[in-house]
Amino acid sequence: MLVDDDEITNFINVNLLEAMGITHKIEIATNGQEALDYLKGCLQCPDLILLDINMPLLDGFEFLEFFKSLELKEKDNTKVIALTTSNNPKDVQRLQDYGVNNLINKPLTKENLNTLI
Repeated sequence: MLVDDDEITNFINVNLLEAMGITHKIEIATNGQEALDYLKGCLQCPDLILLDINMPLLDGFEFLEFFKSLELKEKDNTKVIALTTSNNPKDVQRLQDYGVNNLINKPLTKENLNTLI
């Protein structure tokens, strides 16, 4: 699942993920609220959530706050990777406090994905 408010970034990331053959299905949400709404109704949690931090309506940190309290089957198997342009140490610490599995500075690249895999 891609959670990012930038349509161009989502387009590029979808093309990259498809070209690498990493997944057979990619869901896109343009803010944290859309992502939560999708997750509440899904039958199976995504294996991976690539999460932007700075978004309107519900940002990445707010999403993480709600996500940790969601009662979802197999949620513990979902890896959350933050995609951000922020190098602010406070942001990095907050992400670690929420249990984010990794942080990648934008843009997402083939090399970044290979490292994750």
